[in-house]
Amino acid sequence: MPLFNYQGLNTKGKNISGTIEAQGRRVALAKLKEQQIYATRIMETTATLRSRPGSRSIFPRRKVSSSVLGIATRQLAILLSAGIALDDALGTIREQIEDPRLHVALAEVRDAVIQGDALHEALCRHPLVFPSLFTNMVHAGESSGTLDQVMARLADFLEEQARLRNRIQAALAYPILMALVGGAVLFFLISFVVPRVTRMLDDMGETLPLPTRLLIALSDFMSQYWWLLILMGIFAFIASRRYAATEAGRLFFDRLKLRMPLFGKLSLQVSTAQLSRTLSTLLHSGVPLLSALEITRNLVNNRVLSDCLDDTAIAVREGEGLSSPLARSGVFPPMLAQMVAVGEKSGTLEEMLAKVADAFENQVETTIAGLLSLLEPIMILVMGVLVGFIVLSILLPIFQASSGFG
Repeated sequence: MPLFNYQGLNTKGKNISGTIEAQGRRVALAKLKEQQIYATRIMETTATLRSRPGSRSIFPRRKVSSSVLGIATRQLAILLSAGIALDDALGTIREQIEDPRLHVALAEVRDAVIQGDALHEALCRHPLVFPSLFTNMVHAGESSGTLDQVMARLADFLEEQARLRNRIQAALAYPILMALVGGAVLFFLISFVVPRVTRMLDDMGETLPLPTRLLIALSDFMSQYWWLLILMGIFAFIASRRYAATEAGRLFFDRLKLRMPLFGKLSLQVSTAQLSRTLSTLLHSGVPLLSALEITRNLVNNRVLSDCLDDTAIAVREGEGLSSPLARSGVFPPMLAQMVAVGEKSGTLEEMLAKVADAFENQVETTIAGLLSLLEPIMILVMGVLVGFIVLSILLPIFQASSGFG
């Protein structure tokens, strides 16, 4: 359904602007009149995104990135701290946002705020743009009258999450690229170069060495059945995705993430840093502990860890502290439970969780640096062995023929 940007006056004579969804211009004007808004200018916009449940979108089920949302949140915090009214601040930010999802969502949020809705109520209507952590922190800020401060803390959280994700992606880009290029080179050699060389070896009419026969068999299989390998890869990918969508499959793959050599430790450190930062930010903003645990559980992208947080929430609801169930889980690093215990005794739980997040984020960078220093020589060694095997398989019959000729 088309969207229309409008400018107009309300019943108090105040200039307002926003976006409305309607079948056409006349219907849009009628809707604005029903809302007691008298449009002075209305224009159809190219964005057609709807964020309401059940609606179809040109951006299916894709969320706004943390970096984009963090920038908008930082701007909103600055404007609110300067004393600018909420609806004006939302309108100012909307004009500067280029992301179409966030642009349209902010327009609808601003319209709802003008009509009297609380900010967190308006944000809840756009779950693909504003996650539950965002809306709950805004609710806590509105309840305590410290919305500008909460928005600043929320911006810090989103910016830190984006920085951590960018550091991980940048660190892993080189080994992934190296593996792809190396695999492509080997595939080309075995599928296209080796067959031409082996034809000359077959013409010698001599018994070929075992490595050469193995290479020829592998080359023949890949040159004739490369399409089968591609189909098998596609089938394995689809089957694994479907299995991962089931409860048992998700649990299996999430356990595998934590038990993988080298990368399991990194995955646990990243998840621990994320949940510690999230809990710290929520508690510091006035969100109750049980609500904070529920929000954090939904944000942690690992079923094993989210189940542990479920058990932790049950224990806290029954009167236990936070540190004891975390320690009993046997999944989280001991440092988390120890620091939480110190925070509970000293009454500085939020600060201790923030320190835990800082510590594990530093450990993530150290672990990534160690993995890279280990992965690069391993990949070079593997590539060297494979290329050496190919070269040796080709040269052996040549040496054999030369010695026989001599």
